[in-house]
Amino acid sequence: MARYTGADCKRCRREKQKLFLKGAKCESAKCPIEIRPYPPGEHGRGRTKDSEYLLQKREKQKCARIYGVLEKQFRGYYEEANRKSGKTGENLLRILETRLDNVVYRAGFAKSRDHARQLVRHGHIEVNGRKTDIPSARVSPNDIIQVRESSRNLTPFQVAAAEAGEKTVPAWLESIPSKLRILVHSMPERAVIDTQVQEQLIVELYSK
Repeated sequence: MARYTGADCKRCRREKQKLFLKGAKCESAKCPIEIRPYPPGEHGRGRTKDSEYLLQKREKQKCARIYGVLEKQFRGYYEEANRKSGKTGENLLRILETRLDNVVYRAGFAKSRDHARQLVRHGHIEVNGRKTDIPSARVSPNDIIQVRESSRNLTPFQVAAAEAGEKTVPAWLESIPSKLRILVHSMPERAVIDTQVQEQLIVELYSK
C-alpha cells in the first residue's frame, strides 16, 4: 500500500499550523513549527497570492494530511461521500473519522494516527473478535474494537492504560482502558468532530 514517507513536520509547516502528526513532539518546544512558523523550502518566507483555488487546494491537502490519506484514496472518499444523502463535506469527514486507525487514535490507544496505523497493520487490533490489520477498515455503530489478548502487555498499550483520562474521547466512542476496549455508540456528527477543516472548500474544489 502506498504511503507518505517524508518528514511529517514539513507537512505541518506547509499548512502553517500544527496537524499533530508526531504525537508528544507536537506539544513540546521542539516542535519545528514553533521554531520556524513558515513553509519549508527556499521560498518558504516569500509571500504567496492566496487565490480561491489555492485556498481550496490547501484545505484539501491539510485534511488529507491530518488523516494520513493519499490523493487517490482521498478522492475515492469524496466520491463516496458525494453519492450519499446529506451534506457531502460532512459525509467526507464522517468517512475519515470512522477509519479504524483514526478510532484507535481517538480512543487514546496511540500517540498519533501514524502510530495507530502501525498498531493496526501489525495485527494488534480486533474488531468484533476478529483480527483486522487494515487501517482503512471502517467501523460501524455497536462495533467493539479491542487490543488482542496476546498484545496487551506491549509497551504502547500499557502506556495507554496508564495515561487513561488524559485525552478527551469523542462522545460517539467509549474507551475502556482497563480492558483496552473501544465501543462505537454511533456515527460521528459534524458538531463533535474537532478537526479544524473547512470541508466546504474541499467540496468546492472537487465540484469544479
